[in-house]
Amino acid sequence: MAEPVQPFDLTAPPELPEPPEPQAVPGGWRGRFQAMTSPCEVLLEGVTQAQARALLQTAQAEARRIEQKFSRYRADSVVSRWQAQADVWHTLDEESALLIDFAAQCHALSGGLFDISSGVLRRAWTFDGSDRLPEPGAVEALRAHVGWHRIDWQRPRLRVPAGMELDLGGIGKEYAVDRVLGLLLQQAGQLGCVAPALLVNFGGDLAASGPRQDGSAWRVGIERPDAPQPADGAAAHSAGLLDLRVGGLATSGDARRFIHREGVRYGHILDPRTGWPVIGAPRSVTVAAPTCSEAGVLSTLAMLQGPHAEDWLAAQGVPHWVQREPGGPNPQGSTP
Repeated sequence: MAEPVQPFDLTAPPELPEPPEPQAVPGGWRGRFQAMTSPCEVLLEGVTQAQARALLQTAQAEARRIEQKFSRYRADSVVSRWQAQADVWHTLDEESALLIDFAAQCHALSGGLFDISSGVLRRAWTFDGSDRLPEPGAVEALRAHVGWHRIDWQRPRLRVPAGMELDLGGIGKEYAVDRVLGLLLQQAGQLGCVAPALLVNFGGDLAASGPRQDGSAWRVGIERPDAPQPADGAAAHSAGLLDLRVGGLATSGDARRFIHREGVRYGHILDPRTGWPVIGAPRSVTVAAPTCSEAGVLSTLAMLQGPHAEDWLAAQGVPHWVQREPGGPNPQGSTP
């Protein structure tokens, strides 16, 4: 029997708008809300409308709690506090320590390509679709403040040197997906739900508790990199459909954040070793893994491999789909 999901820092939850009202869809219920600058969606089967309403309220509250706690864009987040109080030792709570541990493991396993200290490079790069490139000197100056080896991490104590920044954006949303799914499964049991089927989707990063109630797989679309962003926040045009029965699915790509200059597209995935966008990276990479967090790291690392993304993914032995040019995914591996 799985251990219950433990609550984290719920003493002062963020103020929330009205919880999403469940909408009837074939087979169950759907709820939508905004969090982490992304459209969020939860699909629920095997639950009543009242149970769905309670579960959706939990999903929204937890997603926004995680956003408030870890967003580098919020002055009241723990990440902002670590950086504002530079060169000072901070004793981290268990949830924060787990995320820093995970980031450190990803850095080690990637040979330094996955580096949460590279967020400081955003001071030079805008990725707003314009043609403005930063001055090479500005990028080089910021590189002096990049490098996980410069961060002092002696669990549970953390010290961030002055001038450095930590950015958990590469793992935060995926962590939120896994965390919310675990909480919903636990709460569903407490509400008396029998074998509910749940799918949590935060901005295209998602996790499924298992197959749908009728035993079929969830049908998940992969966004086309060239597809326009719908004005109403609905799903973008799909390049293909995948069957997901259980586990996580995550996508990394440059569909929304890039610079286009003189016929060259500079995606937002930066190489921490150079401070510049990865050369020869795919337009998007989608990976399936046991958890959304694992899928997210693998998809990001694949993008960082540039022209060798497909070979690297094949070596990992995970189901994956790569898009290099508009037109559709090139499936490799097996169906998740």
